[in-house]
Amino acid sequence: MYTAFAQKALSGESLSISDMHAVLQAPNDEILPLLHAAFQVRRHYFGNKVQIHVLMNAKSGLCPEDCGYCSQSSISKAPIDKYPLRPTEEIVDAARKASESGAYRYCIVASGRAPTDNEIDAVAHVVREIKQAVDIDICCCLGLLTEDKARRLKEAGVDRVNHNLNTSRQHTPNIVSTHTYDDRLKTLHNIQKVGLDTCCGGIIGMGETHDDIIDMAVSLKELCVDSIPVNFLHPIGGTPLANRDALTPHDCLKALCLFRFVNPTTEIRVAGGREKNLRTLQPLALYPANSLFMEGYLTTGGLGVEETHQMIADLGFEIETIKPGQKSKVKSQKPNQECTPAITQ
Repeated sequence: MYTAFAQKALSGESLSISDMHAVLQAPNDEILPLLHAAFQVRRHYFGNKVQIHVLMNAKSGLCPEDCGYCSQSSISKAPIDKYPLRPTEEIVDAARKASESGAYRYCIVASGRAPTDNEIDAVAHVVREIKQAVDIDICCCLGLLTEDKARRLKEAGVDRVNHNLNTSRQHTPNIVSTHTYDDRLKTLHNIQKVGLDTCCGGIIGMGETHDDIIDMAVSLKELCVDSIPVNFLHPIGGTPLANRDALTPHDCLKALCLFRFVNPTTEIRVAGGREKNLRTLQPLALYPANSLFMEGYLTTGGLGVEETHQMIADLGFEIETIKPGQKSKVKSQKPNQECTPAITQ
């Protein structure tokens, strides 16, 4: 059965809804054949390469949004550091260190609903400085963006912008009330319209159903995003979802396999919550996924450089890096795949 799912993905045929439910409901003792099937797809499009991403929490807390999963939200009581945009030198130095540690992409994240004009100018200046100093791909995650602000980021040298759907349209009101699903779609449209790569994924484990996970995987395919970060909820004390801790390592692996079958040609990154939820099964995530974060996330820690490199080497995989002077690769190859706009104009 799972081999048939791989064959469908490789031939450009979509899995049926019942197929997708079968992936998420696979018996735990069938996880190895399921992973093997997902790996056939991953290997066909990405070989044994792994892209490492490093996050910089460039602006922490101070956010007016009420996302229930986030320690930086306005309703969070989590004891986190709160600070405005870090100095340029700090952000550039961290980018240099990320490159030296084998990172393909450096992700600049700033909390908040949407960046001000001054913040866009500051980030654009930082990006120009990084591009002068380091051969590394740059992704920014800054909240809701207008087309003009997205264009200014592109002109500064940003390669990709992250803006997650987070969950299905139906489940969105259960986790946030200060913005809508369509607000997120509009930002994705603005990012795509100016020609930036789109990084867009979600979080598993927020009380969603299997239908919600399937809806998100299919929506991301229809939006033709370039990269899908699959996060797993890391419950943080002081947030509304602090007591929600229901995921197993097998749940996480099945979700990653689903995203690979549904989005065969798209970069899939095993992202936040990997260490907590996958635990000793972390290496298996790289059979469906071809990318991962290293050294932690925004307000939670993660696997260090040495351990990450060793895990990749132990699997027999290779770290993909940008060679000096090489233009970073952008725009995933999506043969015979029709994309739809993020929102109807």
